[in-house]
Amino acid sequence: MPSLRTALLQSSGRPGAVAENLKTLDEAAARAAGAGARLLVAPELFLTGYAIGDAVPVLAEPADGPGAQAVAEIAVRHGLAVLYGYPERDGERIFNASQLIGADGVRLANYRKTHLFGCFEQEWFTAGEQTVVQADLDGIRIGLLICYDVEFPENVRAHALGGTDLLLVPTAQMHPFQFVAESVVPVRAFESQMYVAYVNRTGPEGEFEFVGLSCLAGPDGVVRTRAGRGEELVIGEVDPEFLAASRAANPYLADRRPGLYGSLA
Repeated sequence: MPSLRTALLQSSGRPGAVAENLKTLDEAAARAAGAGARLLVAPELFLTGYAIGDAVPVLAEPADGPGAQAVAEIAVRHGLAVLYGYPERDGERIFNASQLIGADGVRLANYRKTHLFGCFEQEWFTAGEQTVVQADLDGIRIGLLICYDVEFPENVRAHALGGTDLLLVPTAQMHPFQFVAESVVPVRAFESQMYVAYVNRTGPEGEFEFVGLSCLAGPDGVVRTRAGRGEELVIGEVDPEFLAASRAANPYLADRRPGLYGSLA
């Protein structure tokens, strides 16, 4: 099975400017496709911006709203799948969500962040209730989490037990928590034997300072590609043959003893 070339868009776009952010996504998709990527991953709440305060309910839209339609057009135009973050409206509730759209424009998966970080998110968003959301892309099982979710090892292990090969984590990682991008994410990839694409915002936005450092970590805990602190598009390979060999050499899932872990729940 061939590798899945994956592009990570490290950018904050323009907070509150959906049209401008879609233009940035379109340009990144063109560059990614030109480099042979089959998947482009954008950061948390990329469609609208993260630090948008009381504009959250104004900019929130349904999973099949105009933003999703615009992203589908980008995916089809450039022939690659796109994962992007957005505020999802479902009736009176708003979720911090991410959506994966295939190269044919079909919506493949929609995930709602289950662990909300800080006062801002807890004020504006409802926590999701489904931990493992997956889709298949080019023979690889894709899983979705968002930012703070990946800092809970239970979430990532649930994906491992569910067969996730590549975990996509759009994020808004801020100072002073850069150690998550530098250390926690590669460890998560190793201990649960999967690839993890952690895709961050960058620079100042409202009261936040996003640290960049987006990365694609492999099941051996080695980072395949890493962005710096600025706007950047980086590309790495998700190799299913290497993943299978790593899982055979590191049988954490087979060696688990779930009967000993009951107290954790």
